[in-house]
Amino acid sequence: MKNAILSACLMCCFSAAPALAEWGFSGSPLPNAFIQTNNMTLELQCDRIRFAPAGYEDSEDMVKKQGLSIRFMKNGSTEVGSFQAGQGNATLRIVDNYPVEVVFQDPADYQFILDQIAANAILNLSMADQDVSYGLFDLKVSGKAIRSLRSSCGSAPQAGNNTMEAPEGVVYCGGGQVKRQIEYLILDKADGEWDAIVTVNGDTTRAMTAYSYFGNAQPPQGFVVALLGEDRSEFLVFKDGNKNWLEYGDYQYNQCN
Repeated sequence: MKNAILSACLMCCFSAAPALAEWGFSGSPLPNAFIQTNNMTLELQCDRIRFAPAGYEDSEDMVKKQGLSIRFMKNGSTEVGSFQAGQGNATLRIVDNYPVEVVFQDPADYQFILDQIAANAILNLSMADQDVSYGLFDLKVSGKAIRSLRSSCGSAPQAGNNTMEAPEGVVYCGGGQVKRQIEYLILDKADGEWDAIVTVNGDTTRAMTAYSYFGNAQPPQGFVVALLGEDRSEFLVFKDGNKNWLEYGDYQYNQCN
């Protein structure tokens, strides 16, 4: 009986411990600082966070609630600051079928988060409405990875960079809890591998076109082109007669102009 109780206590301690792994950095074409364990991944890009929790149900919960509490701890028990990401300051969405991507409306908010990650010992990503953690991450040597990220992002194109010329053409509208307006433009002159730009709610990113997106499989009726964003987003464009639509994630966006 004592052994059983001791085993249960050890399991609780392990589940509440921060993910023990080393921070790394990956440069061009998409700079990111990251930490990866056997069941979770946290990736810091130039203007957004991607978090793959241990279970897909956690991803669904974050997106459904449109909320994530980002807590900074100087040790295992003392919280020194936090940022509540949600409606009004950020957009949460599932990308690549699993990770949750948090895109911040104000770049200063994201810079604050990077500062706190670099300065503290543990990061606790938890539910916005209650004290339940999705994941804990050890921030040891995260400062070095973040310095590399900031250095690279200073010269790298960012997904939210609005200095690109906005597309002018068919506008697509729709979405679920988060309404989006999406527009794209195929460039006359490609920028390396990037031959298109896509704008989502005013944020523009480079993309590459793919006309054989479905490989050897027969493409769906009306398929025109796939747009593969530099931020790893994927847009499928369709046209059938007078009907124009675009598929992004689990939602269809119909022409609205």
